[in-house]
Amino acid sequence: MTASGVSGDGGVSSEEAASGAVARALLSSRLSSKTRIGAAIGPLTSYRVGGCASALVVVDNRDELAELCGVLKNAQGGADTPVAVIGRGSNLLVSDEGFAGVAVMLGGSFGETSIAGTTVVAGGAAKLPVVARASVNAGLTGFEWAVGVPGSVGGAVRMNAGGHGAEMKDSLVAVKLVDLRKGDLLSRSNEDLAFGYRTSSVSATELVLEARFELSPGPVADGRAMLADIVSWRRTNQPGGQNAGSVFTNPDGDSAGRLIESVGAKGLRIGTAEVSQKHANFIQADENGRAADILSLMKEIQRRALESHGIELVFETHLLGFGDHVAGTGEADNR
Repeated sequence: MTASGVSGDGGVSSEEAASGAVARALLSSRLSSKTRIGAAIGPLTSYRVGGCASALVVVDNRDELAELCGVLKNAQGGADTPVAVIGRGSNLLVSDEGFAGVAVMLGGSFGETSIAGTTVVAGGAAKLPVVARASVNAGLTGFEWAVGVPGSVGGAVRMNAGGHGAEMKDSLVAVKLVDLRKGDLLSRSNEDLAFGYRTSSVSATELVLEARFELSPGPVADGRAMLADIVSWRRTNQPGGQNAGSVFTNPDGDSAGRLIESVGAKGLRIGTAEVSQKHANFIQADENGRAADILSLMKEIQRRALESHGIELVFETHLLGFGDHVAGTGEADNR
């Protein structure tokens, strides 16, 4: 089967057939106005490359979420339809052939943040930099690092995002999430989430609705100065443009960027993708670029690192729509 969901003999795969049935069910549901068939999801990512999903659904509140779960659970083909959550798309590469499944995005009330005392409650769609600035303006410290991470709270929980010596797990108390397959609303504590380096126990079909953080009091002026320092550091040391941040996780006791430079891959280009000259663990995509070129470059970097150092670099970037044949990846993901 190709990434688009078409079988090798030119026929339609079971996944594509199931996705089509679910798409029709969504159009017949109360989510009809929130559903786009054949929606381009590649442009929703920070790479801005890649194809379309069978359907894209945007849910803005709990009622719409319940309707979506009902369709996925009860519609013909629902159990066989791949589902992916698209957050800010800042850590995601969508194949050029697209995704034969239903992509889900949170909006509306799921993007809100509230602060009471030292407790911050942020929706799964809330932007990390917005939450970081809101916490500082409320006289809190401990979340400043997130100002430089262009992801959503939900995606950051799932991958235990971090930077500048801190991670989500350091201040996260608990989350509320939904199992999109079953429709079950769940609550999990920090300890339940089995946090590791860029990992957690949140599965690909579990959608983080809300996260609760406990921070510490701190002078607003100090917090704002730290925010400015982090933003300045990122602008100086990391490239802008079409990229998805760090491509590989750091091996134990080493830096992926250092390894990539050591094998002569800094500045390496394949087609429309190039390893950044500013930071070797970033890949830049050209305007109207191809996801296949980015993946080929990732694989070439892996090959060189393994051949030269015996180290298999692991993708921090998540892949969607490439099938199960891609080695060295995290689970095809949602943010």
